[in-house]
Amino acid sequence: MDKERLSKHRYFLKTTIREQIDITDNDKNNGISEPEVQKPIEENQLTFDLVPVEELDEISDMALVDAIKDRVTRRKYDPNHSMSLKELSWLLWSTQGVRKIAGTTVFRTVPSAGNRHPFETYIAIFNVEGLEQGIYRYLPIDHKLVLVKKHVDLREMVNEATKGQMFVGGGSVAFIWAAIPYRTEWRYTLAAHKSILLDAGHICQNLYLASEAIGYGTCAIGNYHQELADNLVDIDGIDEFVVYIAPVGK
Repeated sequence: MDKERLSKHRYFLKTTIREQIDITDNDKNNGISEPEVQKPIEENQLTFDLVPVEELDEISDMALVDAIKDRVTRRKYDPNHSMSLKELSWLLWSTQGVRKIAGTTVFRTVPSAGNRHPFETYIAIFNVEGLEQGIYRYLPIDHKLVLVKKHVDLREMVNEATKGQMFVGGGSVAFIWAAIPYRTEWRYTLAAHKSILLDAGHICQNLYLASEAIGYGTCAIGNYHQELADNLVDIDGIDEFVVYIAPVGK
């Protein structure tokens, strides 16, 4: 094991960068407009309503303490189980949903450094009531889904993108989180990247607890083929790229 090489690659995990650069010399303070909090819908893309947030209150009677106690990583799912639209709505809102909007400030269900929220949520939908199989993107401001593209062999493509981890395509859906780094870089410049990965952890933990609360399981995936994963959700791999994947199933 090359310890010197390992040490060099640990650098971004530290906060030392803040002592070496002036993060106040950023695009925010230099008058550059704030990046969009949600990618726009492209022309002719289809959108789909989700179950309104106010109708999700009674979706689970499990106490939070029990969800935390029972939370485990689960890799075995029933591929024939059809997730309800209400259950999917709950999982999406729990991980990236909007609690309130005050002026131009959007408050989500998960924390994010500087409230920057650099992630877009893509969903590989295999088996959800009322929705065709395909790649969708969550619109947190609107609490809707937008269809990115359809795939008839989606399970196989997801399994390939996750380097043959066959269980990933075995659930009802797979969450695919892609980072748009500039949303955080706009404020924190070179100190943004540690915070972006911390944000990913906040999101996925909420998915674990929200899934457990309604009798589903999930598994956080950090080992995937970058180019295949980016192509799967139709992003450029430069200004937006996949960072985390998590299947969800019964």
